[in-house]
Amino acid sequence: MDQEDEQAPAAQPRTPSRRSTVLGLATVAGIAAVDVGGFLYVSGRLTPGKLTPARLADGFETTFGKHAGFRRNHAKGVSVSGHFTGNGAGSAVSTATVFESGRRSPVTGRFSLSGGVPDVADTATTVRGLGLRFSLPDGEQWRTAMINIPVFLDSTPRGFYDRMLAFKKVPATGKPDPAKAAAFLAGHPETVKAMKIVKKHPPTSGFADSTYHGLNAFHLTNSSGHMVPVRWSMVPVQQARPAAAKPPEDRDQLFNTLVTTVDAGSLRWRLMLTIGLPGDQLDDATVPWPDSRRQIDAGTLTLDNVQTEAEGNGRDVNFDPLVLPQGIEPSDDPLLSARSAVYAQSFARRSGEPAGTSAVNVSQVLDA
Repeated sequence: MDQEDEQAPAAQPRTPSRRSTVLGLATVAGIAAVDVGGFLYVSGRLTPGKLTPARLADGFETTFGKHAGFRRNHAKGVSVSGHFTGNGAGSAVSTATVFESGRRSPVTGRFSLSGGVPDVADTATTVRGLGLRFSLPDGEQWRTAMINIPVFLDSTPRGFYDRMLAFKKVPATGKPDPAKAAAFLAGHPETVKAMKIVKKHPPTSGFADSTYHGLNAFHLTNSSGHMVPVRWSMVPVQQARPAAAKPPEDRDQLFNTLVTTVDAGSLRWRLMLTIGLPGDQLDDATVPWPDSRRQIDAGTLTLDNVQTEAEGNGRDVNFDPLVLPQGIEPSDDPLLSARSAVYAQSFARRSGEPAGTSAVNVSQVLDA
């Protein structure tokens, strides 16, 4: 989830105001799998010693090793494509054309696993990612990066960075150092609470039946100028099944199953918009909103093609959460600008390296 479109972007990210220092974070699946975050000193003077996007990118390389040509996080993935069809319900809260009734918007996407190792073995507990780019009229785009756990695990960029290093696997054991992990958790009760929430939402069997959460809050504005806070998620139409109790025998099993499933027929998700109320957290993604909040089914995402990562497909898209169409605005959550900054840093690094070869080759999977 951390590279830019190699072509000139059709829409420019919108940056929240009233922030001189913009912070960001990452999230993990379970204790050891890391997602993404960081922060940017907006003035442009990146002071040595501060937790800059470059330093956080260095942290990924320290944790996972440097793998030239790959994203520094969510390195393992496949590209997908399809379309989104709005049903008109979202137009009640937003003027974004993507929500218009019957509007069919082309979509480029990417499924991935968190972490910076491009050939990591698939496990049920590793965070699954879904990045989407909606192509809209007049050159507009909507990009979103979602994961399959309901909350982030860190409330500050420093917390994320320290946790990433604290849970780095020790070569001798292949597990985090227990003392470092315990010390981190003792000082971060918000992470402990978030981990308990994640534990109550066990993973499903694979990519196709996972619910993907945007996590951060945004603002939607309708034709009357009324603005509401929102969080969104993609809920599978496919029946959700529990993950297998035993680890997969095939190290690429989650991806291989996705490839064969899409080849056999399209997959669909419903875009659910959850409308916030006064008092709901807009700048802390470790805190869930109440289940009683109003939800709007805004349309259906259909993914009907999967490709090996290559030039021109989802490999070359930065699923920057600040690339937004008219009718959708960022909240004051500082993590949004932070993610944008770190994604750009990651892309800048890998774009100057030879392209890596994906561990998942779609043609080989289908020919097997």
